[in-house]
Amino acid sequence: MATAVYPGSFDPITYGHLDIIRRAAEVFDKVIVGVLKNQTKTPLFNFEERVDMIREVVKDYPNVEVVSFHGLLIEFTKQVHADVIVRGIRAVSDFEYELMMAQTNKQLHPDVETMFFATSAKYSFLSSSTVRELAMFDGDITPFVPDYVRQKVYEKIDEHRQTEISGDPASGCQEGSGAD
Repeated sequence: MATAVYPGSFDPITYGHLDIIRRAAEVFDKVIVGVLKNQTKTPLFNFEERVDMIREVVKDYPNVEVVSFHGLLIEFTKQVHADVIVRGIRAVSDFEYELMMAQTNKQLHPDVETMFFATSAKYSFLSSSTVRELAMFDGDITPFVPDYVRQKVYEKIDEHRQTEISGDPASGCQEGSGAD
């Protein structure tokens, strides 16, 4: 039984991510969406909110599981007994970085392969940071995320605005995330 891990921060999950998940679910027996907890960036959503959103939007895929992790991806693949790491490639610029990571992972764990999925053309420009920025400036993110995620993004943006107005420094972003 072939198991794949699709890692990322998913802050928030987009139709581009879902396209990769759907396609990977057609290829592999099991797909584990690995939600990365990393302290290098400030996310819009906290860790638990990201996991919950992803679980909601992939609930119709019986062979997809959402699991949180921190630390090295290659160690996570060992823990979940994955055979493959799935990565989406939007542009040539993505490929150079992803190739270096795949080669590093191969050195660390030779039994795990990395498979690149070319992003569908209609999502080639799309990233979580684009969605966040559009939402922060009251842009329409409907074409880029499922309705459930859209609602959560606008709610979170409103929370941040209320925090800025009230001056409550205890609210806001809660921990870091990894790559989009």
